Amino acid sequence: MTIAGSDCGGGAGLQADLKVFLTRGVYGMSVVTAVTAQNTRGVRAIGLTDPALVREQLRAVFDDFPVDAVKTGMLGSAAIVDAVCDVLESLAVRPPLVIDPVLLAKDGSPLLEARAFDALCRRLVPLAALVTPNLPEAGVLGRLAAPVLLKGGHGTGAWVEDVLLVGDTSTMYRHRRVSSQNTHGTGCTLSAAITAELAKGVALPDACATGVRYVSRLVRGASRGSLGGGFGPLLHGLRAR
Repeated sequence: MTIAGSDCGGGAGLQADLKVFLTRGVYGMSVVTAVTAQNTRGVRAIGLTDPALVREQLRAVFDDFPVDAVKTGMLGSAAIVDAVCDVLESLAVRPPLVIDPVLLAKDGSPLLEARAFDALCRRLVPLAALVTPNLPEAGVLGRLAAPVLLKGGHGTGAWVEDVLLVGDTSTMYRHRRVSSQNTHGTGCTLSAAITAELAKGVALPDACATGVRYVSRLVRGASRGSLGGGFGPLLHGLRAR
């Protein structure tokens, strides 16, 4: 299940998550936290979902479906973070949770209210099986009380180095950097792919390795052709496999 905002352009958010779930061989469900008006050039408007409705969406899914893994994307407000935490904390058996800490859109638009940051770190992160910040997000979040996959896509050099940190253990996933403007939805795609592998019962280091390889293939494919006039969607060439 993805708990995320809607991207009407289909390149990120819950639309991207559901596409990834399908191609990774798992059944996807979604809880809508926000509706955004956006395209490849940027975010034009955001409407947050009523926290009570977020809570009811979550309860509706958990009351009727076996949920094998959960990921969060855009949460938007402290009240929505609290609603998500209230439901997750109430579960007798909690599925693995992957947090993609969506703080900013590709164009720099804020996607998490300032007051929500504390709630995210204080309540949600301790529930996580994995947090997947990029380098700018990691600089804001600081030290986290959960396993972290530090994404190296914002770095420089010929190689991208993603590092999994679990306690005192680190695992590096290294792949060649590809120059491409078509990177919209990269973070959503990686966290969704890892979530799908965890839902299958794959161990965290192997799930991360599979997710990194999956996104690396998509980045190479997305460098050929594009959609839109801005940051094109990573998933424009996605095929079920």
